[in-house]
Formats: sequence, C-alpha cells, structure tokens
Amino acid sequence: MPISSRAKKARVAGVLASATLLAAAIVPSFGGASSHREAPLISQDPAADATDFYMFRSPDAPDTVTFIANYVPFEDPAGGPNFYRFGDDVKYSIIIDDNGDNIDDTRFDFTFRTVVQNGQTFLYNTGPIGSLTDPNWNIRQYYTVTKTLSNGQTTVLGTDLPSPPNNIGPKSTPNYDALATSAIRTLPGGGKVFAGQRDDPFYVDLGAVFDLLTIRPGAPGNKGGGRDELSGINVLTIALQVPIASVTNNGIAPGFMNSEFGVIGARTTASRQSTRVLTAGATSSSGSY
Repeated sequence: MPISSRAKKARVAGVLASATLLAAAIVPSFGGASSHREAPLISQDPAADATDFYMFRSPDAPDTVTFIANYVPFEDPAGGPNFYRFGDDVKYSIIIDDNGDNIDDTRFDFTFRTVVQNGQTFLYNTGPIGSLTDPNWNIRQYYTVTKTLSNGQTTVLGTDLPSPPNNIGPKSTPNYDALATSAIRTLPGGGKVFAGQRDDPFYVDLGAVFDLLTIRPGAPGNKGGGRDELSGINVLTIALQVPIASVTNNGIAPGFMNSEFGVIGARTTASRQSTRVLTAGATSSSGSY
C-alpha cells in the first residue's frame, strides 16, 4: 500500500470499484452524509466530519481490497502551530456489509490518543523530525485498530500504531515521503494500515458550486474552465488494506461475476460517546459510542 506525499487527483467521488470486485454503497438506515463542510450540523465538528470514502481492489495486491476514509476537510498545510490531528474522543469506523441486507457484518474501528512529549512547550516540534521516534517531535498520535464481526467477536489488530507527523516544511520534515511511508503498518492476517495527513484527492470547483451553482466558462467538459479548489488542501486519511477473502460472505476472493457473495458494500462513520441525563438530576456517561 504505497503512500505518496501528494496523491494523484481523483476525478470521481464516492465509492470506487474494480470490475473484479463489485462494490455497492450502503445507505445507513439512520441517514447520514459526508461533506466538505456541506452538512450543516457536522460542519461544526470537523474532527468527526468525513469528507469522502473510497473502496477499490488494490492495484499493488489484487487479492486485497483497499478502503480509504478521509476526515477533517480544508486543512491548510501551514495551519500551525496546532497542526491537525484525529480526535482522541472520536471513534472512526469502516463498516462492511457482505450480503446486501444493509446490516453491518464487519467493522474496523480506529481510536486515537495524543501524547505530548514535552509539556513545557506548545510547539508541535522543536527541531527537524527525522523518524517516528525523533525526540524533536513533541505532539504525537497513536491509534488502535479493532475488528468486530456481526456475532460480536472482537479482535484487536494493532495497538499504539504511529500516525506520522504532518508535512510541516523542508526544515521540520526534510524527508517527508520516507517519514510517512514508515508509518505503514502490517496487520495480522495480511492487512496493512496507515493513518495520517494526505492531500485531498477530491476534485471540485467549490467556489463556483456554492455561488448559486455557477458553471464557469468552458464547462461542461472542463475545457479549461474548471478549478480544483481543493488543490493543496489536506485531509486526515485512514487507509486500510485487507485480504478480500477476509471480508466476503463466503470467505473467498471471487473471480469475475462468479459469486453472488462477490459484492460487498462499505461506509465510514465517526462517532462520539453519548451522555445520559437521569430524571433524578444525576448525570452519567455511557461507555459506548
């Protein structure tokens, strides 16, 4: 699962599927949406705001499927000194339905924790960051990956996996490609995972779209008139690559159109712990998301 410092621009949104692994998007029964701040309520909670979700058969490993869930829209790369990070109080999930009944069959949960190495400074780094263990890197994040099946069986796939630092600049992160790549971790059973900041791959002319649906001269067909308003803007990405056979209903990687269970659907969610207020006036916090 190679990670580049600047992802190629995707020209399509939503779920991407290869011909050999058909994929269907699941519409959750409760109703929901991802956004680049388009959904009014979640726009006030960027750490839990999913922008786009992609799924495709992995070009580098055809027997695996890759899920990419992006969060926290419109991240300015120069947004320091409090650079962007995942929410410690948010559970990020990739959820899979393997038989088309719109019921969750496999769920991968990602929870994060932030560690401040030196509480005497607010700075993100105090010198060049040469590795994921460099003492100059002050504010770090680690995450846990948990897999849960529909029968309730839960398996912790990885604990305290490192999220790489943001690409701050040539002095602070002089070899960022190598630094980000070193954060890719192998999971039990042949999977791989990465969680960190990436260039937003979505292509959209947001300035025109929300200016009363303006179509710039030259469109349609993008004949020189389209603009990528997300160029140079980042998101926080969770990239998960797992064997296809581990998420299909019958436990095999299907060939082309040879199995009714070769179709899977997936979605991403972000959730926070709920709080209940008791009628007697006492307040208790539940432990579930």
